[in-house]
Amino acid sequence: MKTLVVAKDGAISIQEVNKPRYNEYQALVKTIACGMCGTDVKLCHRTFKGFPESMYPIMLGHEGVGEVVELGAKVTSFKIGDKVLLPFVDPDPENLPGLGSGWGAMSEYAVVCDPAAPNAPDCAFAQTVLDDDIDPVDAAMIVTFREVLSCIRYFGIKPSDSVVVIGCGPVGQTYIKFLSLVGVTNLIACDIIPEKLEQARANGATHTINSKAQDVQAEVRRIYSEGVDFVLDAAGFPAIVNQGMGLIKDRGAVLCYGVPEKEEITIDFSKADYNWRVIYQQMPRKREEGAAHAQVMEWIRSGQLNIKDFISDYFDFKDAVEAYEKLLSRKIMKKGIIRF
Repeated sequence: MKTLVVAKDGAISIQEVNKPRYNEYQALVKTIACGMCGTDVKLCHRTFKGFPESMYPIMLGHEGVGEVVELGAKVTSFKIGDKVLLPFVDPDPENLPGLGSGWGAMSEYAVVCDPAAPNAPDCAFAQTVLDDDIDPVDAAMIVTFREVLSCIRYFGIKPSDSVVVIGCGPVGQTYIKFLSLVGVTNLIACDIIPEKLEQARANGATHTINSKAQDVQAEVRRIYSEGVDFVLDAAGFPAIVNQGMGLIKDRGAVLCYGVPEKEEITIDFSKADYNWRVIYQQMPRKREEGAAHAQVMEWIRSGQLNIKDFISDYFDFKDAVEAYEKLLSRKIMKKGIIRF
């Protein structure tokens, strides 16, 4: 099969490798599509936590959708033809020598695990079978949807809370939309691009702040004089923690989603009240992600959530290198999806 590989120097290429092996409790899927995301960017920059240089070269991709084409002998949860979310290609020194795995879903074939298997891995509980009426290409976006909803639940955000979302890219827009869907009405979106702020308004933000043209702290304090309950970093920049200190009320929290490029941070809490929290959710637990699937599908089926609103670009796998060059150059406005 062909797979997308990031070399030790960050160079991206499509390479020919062996198909992944699977055991009696796993199934082989033929990849239909895979989303591109900020995790991929950090892996390309070689700055993602837990991925030292010694692991490279690595196979890229974690927002995959695949069709089951082969079954292990003891698989009971899948059948041939099922479309399944979140297949992976694990490291395999014998079958895939010299290759690490950044989850590896940007490959022509990948593997899913039966959640009914004894001692099934955590990922199995998020490797969900899609209903037949869901477009399997666009369904790559559902991975982001589920991660975001599971994080909102983990952070404990309630409808009565006030929230500032900093960063209105694909993840930030999803947070804004989902916070609105769960009933949050005190919702401020911050970004530097007017078009993204307009989109944030359409997704439910009640206030918007252009952080390039406006003083964020002054604007937030004008709207909420005591500060807000939560500041949510949807951009992945550690500096937002310190920015958030001047925005949160007493016992408020700065919420950080995703893995920062540096594994240490110095917090300047001089602008904060006496009591505050910083909460990181670097990697949603897969059981929690899988548990968010039903609510996401309910919103899609009710018309409250339109998958295509969050996708801006589609690329064929043969053009994946060029697609990632666009992603790394920030030329993809929303979600980019690779089709196989």
